[in-house]
Amino acid sequence: MLFRAATADPADLDRAVAHPADGRVPALTSERISEELAGNRIRPEWIWLAEDGEGRILARALWWGRADSERPVALDCLQVREGVADPAGVAAGLLEAGHTAFGKRPGYNISLPRGWRDDPALAAAVAWRREAAAAAGLTREIERLRYEWTPQAGTAAPTGRLVFREGTDEEMLDAFVRLSHDSLDVTTQHELELMDAAQLAREDFDFYLDCPGERSWWRLAHLPDGRLAGLAVPSATPYHRNVGYLGVVPEQRGQGLIDEILGEITRFHAAAGAERVTATTDTVNVPMATAFDRAGYEVTEIRLVLEAPSR
Repeated sequence: MLFRAATADPADLDRAVAHPADGRVPALTSERISEELAGNRIRPEWIWLAEDGEGRILARALWWGRADSERPVALDCLQVREGVADPAGVAAGLLEAGHTAFGKRPGYNISLPRGWRDDPALAAAVAWRREAAAAAGLTREIERLRYEWTPQAGTAAPTGRLVFREGTDEEMLDAFVRLSHDSLDVTTQHELELMDAAQLAREDFDFYLDCPGERSWWRLAHLPDGRLAGLAVPSATPYHRNVGYLGVVPEQRGQGLIDEILGEITRFHAAAGAERVTATTDTVNVPMATAFDRAGYEVTEIRLVLEAPSR
């Protein structure tokens, strides 16, 4: 078994791109891969193949990153040819080879339909991927709901319960700190086991600053008497507008203010002419999920995230 990147000659890349996008778990089509290659979000050195002794492709892994990423951000597609006796073993070897070359273990995002566990064939296809990912060090699992808003859903009018304004970097960092306390977000909980809230706030701030959205979009949310209520960070992906980050400070939770903050983000994107706004939240974060439901966001998929434990 040979594990290698599709970089030896142009034929390698052509073969990798043309590999069938089949199987129960959705895979990237050749047209989509070509688009991502053109945008520098998938690169030949981020496409890895497993070949048998006769040069036949047995497995394919495609990692994704931003156009300016030095290393890949996430594994976007993992396939093993039907009939391979040990798909988990082959896939694990392929992932290990890629991780070694990258010097990191990017997370693996598996996009699935709702109710995927009720489909035995799909559940089996997910099972060997989870086994392979765990063997390659991606042992932590988070299940998320991916939401989408379109103009047909409309926007809620401001109620006046909150006042939104721009804030300084210091004010934004303070809001990030306060919002992390008792957060239901699984990643936030894990990160706070390894760093203090101020360090996490700086990481979150830098992450959203590096996203395609603009820093000028961010807003602090205050009660009419001036007390901080929460934070709204409209953002964007390389493809469309995005909710980004939002939350209510602990002392103001339970009053429905998350609806006001989400409404502000949605109105902001709608006013800019957005035809689609995406968002994600953990399945265990029920208050956030129900807020998306109330705001007219629709669940388009389940995203199973497999990642390495934090440092």
